[in-house]
Amino acid sequence: MASILTNPSAMAALATMRAIDRDLATTQARISSGLKVESPADNAAYWSISTTMKTESSSLGVIGEALGMGAALADVATTASQSLIDLLGQIRERVVAAGESTNDKDKIQTELEQLYTQMTDTVKSASFNGQNWLAATNKAGGALGTATNVISGITSGQLQFINVTLVSADGKNTAQTVATVTALRVANLSSTAIGATLGVVDAAMKNLMELGSTFGAASARMGIQKDFISALTDAIDRGIGSLIDADMNEESTRLKALQTQQQLAVQSLSIANTSSENILRLFQN
Repeated sequence: MASILTNPSAMAALATMRAIDRDLATTQARISSGLKVESPADNAAYWSISTTMKTESSSLGVIGEALGMGAALADVATTASQSLIDLLGQIRERVVAAGESTNDKDKIQTELEQLYTQMTDTVKSASFNGQNWLAATNKAGGALGTATNVISGITSGQLQFINVTLVSADGKNTAQTVATVTALRVANLSSTAIGATLGVVDAAMKNLMELGSTFGAASARMGIQKDFISALTDAIDRGIGSLIDADMNEESTRLKALQTQQQLAVQSLSIANTSSENILRLFQN
């Protein structure tokens, strides 16, 4: 039946065009943003999962930065510890030389004073971002205590830490050990007292080697953990991408197909609208 009030063909063509326009807008949005899931309306489940995973990835990034900071602190402490051990070796040589009666103890003491000053300066300068693990002090100059923690991960909502001991087995930190050594005087010591002085130096060297080993092991562990955190972050980001990223090849192909369909729909609607014109010609005849 031909009607000038109702045109089923035009209505069908218009509905098809609306659907094509809607799909075309969706495809263009995906190409523009690079995302196939940009809001809960696109896919509520994938959006929720990806949002949670993005938060986890961001948190891991912060942990990676903390590990980098901790590794830097450990490297500084390790380097300074080695320098102090070298200085103690030189001090030991001077103390041994002071045991020889023909040597001038006053001159040896003068040399020792310079080495002592260097040791003290080494401890003071071995800081990173305000923290000093050798002196066991924080940015404000307060004591860090016997140990410090470096955040290393998150497990089941709980923070994980790498514990770094800042004191040797006898409870002394580096600053205390250095202070013990720098209090030594050889100018007035007898040959028999030199042995006791060497004992102090040897004990300090033992403590420093213990602390240096602790800092070195902590640096190695933090480096391994930092690499793991980086790899884990990459894996999470890939997982997020598989859920919400648009396949640009697929979307590009769909765009071309939809543009063709849109042109055909316009032409179909135009043809459907000619039926009213045909009715008009009947009356004209």
